[in-house]
Amino acid sequence: MKRVFSLIISVVLQPLVVPSLVFGLALFVVPEATSIPESFKSRLFYLLVLSTLVIPMVTIFGLRLSGTLKSVHMAELKDRAIPFTVTSIYYLLTVYFLREMNELDPILWQALGVITLAIVLLTIVTFFWKMSAHMTGMGGLLAAVLVLGYRFPTFQPVYPLLGLLMLAGLVGTVRLHLDAHRPTEIYIGLIFGFTLCFIGFSWIWA
Repeated sequence: MKRVFSLIISVVLQPLVVPSLVFGLALFVVPEATSIPESFKSRLFYLLVLSTLVIPMVTIFGLRLSGTLKSVHMAELKDRAIPFTVTSIYYLLTVYFLREMNELDPILWQALGVITLAIVLLTIVTFFWKMSAHMTGMGGLLAAVLVLGYRFPTFQPVYPLLGLLMLAGLVGTVRLHLDAHRPTEIYIGLIFGFTLCFIGFSWIWA
């Protein structure tokens, strides 16, 4: 039963969900964080969810069904190279697409650019070491909430931060329970994701 619960948490709070949460936060919870018109926000958000979550996930499941990927949980280092590389390409293309749309607030492609940089660096590391992608994502989400909280006084980040800290602890615990990572891989992933995204988001929303 504990393993089933751990698997569910790993899927629900997977790294690919984080960009959608960051943009949902910036577009709807802290609307002053972007200059996107209200009438356009929902359509733009769905486009971002499609390109950063749905398409990469469909690709990963396709790799699993074809036998290229042993498990969608990618517990072994050798299972990560192809899906991580493909995901990096999807994200790079999305950043390019957003950058070319001059009518959009540049904060969008810049924020996704920071997330994409984290994914690309994580992918490079993956060829040598199994740093936790789940905790990298949680670290990035924590950074986004913290930066938006101190840049925009209308957003009170205390309770979201407390909730995210508990979720980060839960995610780290279940990943350890599934033997997907060692403690060092968990801690380094969290620190890496938080540090890179905190610096990047602080620059964007300066």
